[in-house]
Amino acid sequence: MGNKFQSIETKHYAEREAFFEGLKKLDRRAFMRVAGISAGIVAGMGKLTPNSFQLVNVAEAQGEKPKFSFAYISDTHLYENKLNDRFVRAILKAVDDVNALDPQPDFVLFGGDLAQLGQAGELKLGAQILKSVKAPIKMMVGEHDWFLDMGELWRDLFGAPNYSFDHKGVHFVVLNSIHEKDFWTERKLSPMERMKIVAGLDNGIQSRFEVGAEQRQWLQNDLAKVAKNTPLIVCSHSPLYKYYKPWNFWTDDADEVQALLKPYEKVTVIHGHTHQLLSNRIGNISFHGMLSTAWPWPYAPEGLPTLTVPMNRADPFSQFDGCGDGRMDVLESGLVDKLYNLWQRDPITVRASYLGSNGKQSAPPKPKLPTY
Repeated sequence: MGNKFQSIETKHYAEREAFFEGLKKLDRRAFMRVAGISAGIVAGMGKLTPNSFQLVNVAEAQGEKPKFSFAYISDTHLYENKLNDRFVRAILKAVDDVNALDPQPDFVLFGGDLAQLGQAGELKLGAQILKSVKAPIKMMVGEHDWFLDMGELWRDLFGAPNYSFDHKGVHFVVLNSIHEKDFWTERKLSPMERMKIVAGLDNGIQSRFEVGAEQRQWLQNDLAKVAKNTPLIVCSHSPLYKYYKPWNFWTDDADEVQALLKPYEKVTVIHGHTHQLLSNRIGNISFHGMLSTAWPWPYAPEGLPTLTVPMNRADPFSQFDGCGDGRMDVLESGLVDKLYNLWQRDPITVRASYLGSNGKQSAPPKPKLPTY
């Protein structure tokens, strides 16, 4: 006769096995069941459940009703199931957050670095989970997705890494900003050796990111069809400015890209990669960094844009602290209010008026704890 009493450890492993079995056949209905198991495991381990969005009324209460909204999930850094399930639970939480938004966003922007090392198991796992998102998905590529096979599988799964589209009077452009000069051929590096070098934060070998001459020409041709008073929202994985070169928080041809955007009256750039609350303004361009669901990077020792109100220091004992997802409210003006949905922290809004006034209006609250 079997023992009807199970230890906590036995229950945990049984639930974990069910969790990954469920992931193999995930659809929107199965997502709810698998996400529920994930939440149960996290609660059983004594971890807090991350906050869901509670932000819709925050923006509207201050008189800035958005024209439309889109949500974002970024930098999930998935490993294959057999190695690590921590990051799988985080992306499931993010999917749950955006699926719970009411009203639903017009679409969800995925900000790049779906995988950790660009392996087939990682990318296919991410693609399977993202099928559970209710709203349409717009994909952006990151360096962790690209440098194992130079984007071959990512393109098979998601299509071209640069494209544009129009939505409710706004012209959107998605760029592949993580091209690098060849540092691997002469050194006779294997694809995985190349990938692991790019995946590191600070190494002396990796080239700097760039959009590249060919794609800049594509961007120039694309924008030639757009009126100068049409709002632009440009999405790139790396920031389209030069933040901190040793960590490759840097896009080498950012100045050339900014010159192409300069003739337009209202320009917003949204980027992933830095895993931080990050705000910048250069000329006519407002920049917003996305949160990661995987981990927060600390702020670089120099080069932090002066308009950034830094995040609190993350709790190193909490998987979710300093991580999160968010939402962009596109205003009637075509500019963007950005809502940072920080898990286990109060949400933070960085308003278009804050960046447009160079910090003189609508300043976000400063953190009470040490910054990270």
